[in-house]
Amino acid sequence: MRIGLILYGSLDTLSGGYLYDRMLVQALEEAGHRVTLFSLPWRGYPRHLIDNWRPGWRARLLAAPVDLWLQDELNHPSLFWFNRILRTRHPAPVVSIVHHLRSSEAHPRPLPVLYRWIERMYLTSVDAFLVNSHTTLTTVRGLFAATQSLEPTRWPAHVAYPAADHLPAQPEIDAEAIAARALLTDRLRVLFVGNLIPRKGVHLLLDALARVGEGIELTIVGNLDPYNDYANFLQRKIHTLRLHSQVRFTGRVNEAALVSLYRSHHVFAAPSYEGFGIAYLEAQRFGLPVIALTTGAASEVVIDGRTGVLVKPGDSAAIAAALQRFSSDRNLLLAMGLAARLRYTLHPTWEESMGAAVRWLESTATRTGRAGEPSPGSRG
Repeated sequence: MRIGLILYGSLDTLSGGYLYDRMLVQALEEAGHRVTLFSLPWRGYPRHLIDNWRPGWRARLLAAPVDLWLQDELNHPSLFWFNRILRTRHPAPVVSIVHHLRSSEAHPRPLPVLYRWIERMYLTSVDAFLVNSHTTLTTVRGLFAATQSLEPTRWPAHVAYPAADHLPAQPEIDAEAIAARALLTDRLRVLFVGNLIPRKGVHLLLDALARVGEGIELTIVGNLDPYNDYANFLQRKIHTLRLHSQVRFTGRVNEAALVSLYRSHHVFAAPSYEGFGIAYLEAQRFGLPVIALTTGAASEVVIDGRTGVLVKPGDSAAIAAALQRFSSDRNLLLAMGLAARLRYTLHPTWEESMGAAVRWLESTATRTGRAGEPSPGSRG
């Protein structure tokens, strides 16, 4: 099967969503399918909208010899209008890979209304969805529900969870090592891994750290681009709160260094809205309890009170209370660390999850009907 994958930039971009796309492409190619990348440069949302009317881009897609289109939903502004032409004039079905909806994020008015409209236009222009969590699927169908004429269940969908066995962690951490880390060290070491953008909530971790005082330290792993306004804001905040002795930035690190950081820390904290949150699962692989949000898909990965703590958005006081409790009650830290590790072992591997996704895509490619319409084989 010939598959066309549409996304922005390079498939090697460092993010959870691009990791998911890479693992899917790998599984497709291992199954004997040929994947061709159709890439658009990063431009900014308004300029991406213009892509819908760029003659060269439109002609390239319409002439592409593919049997199935895969579109990363991140590309929705470049496709929300043109997809209707693509689906009319190209025989291949269109499947959207949905990691996280832009309209789920906080934006200043009136942008949320605009984003919801454009994203709904895009989502209704495809034939099926491959999503990373049940939360993401519910969010997509909730966006449809705003339009009474749409029945969201008419769009076939498949949930394929991300995994965390991509990291080179041999030997795997064991109960003895988790116990030694929890019980035989003094300062509680907290880890954050992710893009340094406001949505990730690192500023809330700094506020929490200021509440609990000394005795807890935070390591922040993420790209320290000097032009990153949020990263610069965080550094100013550290100065204002006098947290220099408790916070360190590593910048971007390779996989071996990341594994070392997971092994040496006690708790993982990322109070952000996530469509899944691969880093939550990575952390649990190394026996780290997770502090995450009650919103988003964190509850599909983290068991509140068992493998971590879920807090309400913006609640730095709750984050501080959780950190203080982990710091003072090392038996709790150990118990949650062991439960976190067990939770990871029960999660599907990339091979299992992407293998099921490939089989679903193969069956989707055989359907000639469009969303909301019966395929020829189902007509009475």
